[in-house]
Amino acid sequence: MKAIGIDVSSNTVCRLLKDMGFSLRVNSKKIESGMANPPDPKKRDQQFGHIGNLRELFATHGLPTISVDTKKKELIGNFKNNGQAWQKKSTEVYDHDFPTHAVGKAVPYGIYDTQKNTGTVFVGHSADTPSFAVECIEKWWIDYGKVQYPKRKELLILADAGGSNSYRSRVWKYRLQKQICDKHGLSVSVCHYPPGSSKWNPIEHRLFSEISKNWGGRPLDSFETVLKYLRTTKTSTGLNVKAYYVRKKFKTGERVSDKKMKELQIKKHEVLSDWNYKLTPSKM
Repeated sequence: MKAIGIDVSSNTVCRLLKDMGFSLRVNSKKIESGMANPPDPKKRDQQFGHIGNLRELFATHGLPTISVDTKKKELIGNFKNNGQAWQKKSTEVYDHDFPTHAVGKAVPYGIYDTQKNTGTVFVGHSADTPSFAVECIEKWWIDYGKVQYPKRKELLILADAGGSNSYRSRVWKYRLQKQICDKHGLSVSVCHYPPGSSKWNPIEHRLFSEISKNWGGRPLDSFETVLKYLRTTKTSTGLNVKAYYVRKKFKTGERVSDKKMKELQIKKHEVLSDWNYKLTPSKM
């Protein structure tokens, strides 16, 4: 229009763009990234169906189902935290997230009870390891699980395919056997969501997303601050969250020998056996 001698304002351009069907939009995560070995869509759908059937079965019989995962690790210090908060002026934070300025790094391992709509988050400060994950699950069972589900001897765990609770991890399975099955007499069924499907894990959209909203825009300047915002996370549907600081340090590099793996009382499901299996207490 300028070429033909007509000047227009930015408001006019916006109006014309809207008339043509344009609008301000954010990027939409819908294209599957180029994973080395992306899951077969049929297998993915089959796994979702299998998980749905097991969840319904456990709920019908009053048996506990927990969704587990490690939330994004957070640098502790006066760093920018995405989101907005009601305040008279913006909080000044460091202009760069240098780890040297951090008090430490929070490693939040979450456990979401899908039937009770409750979350428990254990905040570690070292490594996110299978031993850390299983120890958190054991603490949850001792403090809440066996109280909320008295005399129940079966537990269903929903987990991602990777991370500290990876379906490939020997340490994860061995620790579940020793610390959950043998020690507490529980039979544990584990179902892993297919690679690249972690957003469907209930803990992601039922617990972690609400936590991010609650502390959005507020610098996580201490472990006490992290625990405070975890404990005050609530929703209109009744979500309740408890949080604990884990002082123990966990080291990486733990190995489980072939001999120890033979001690596992493990039975793979007929459906997608790599992602689904059941561990039962060892016979004494």
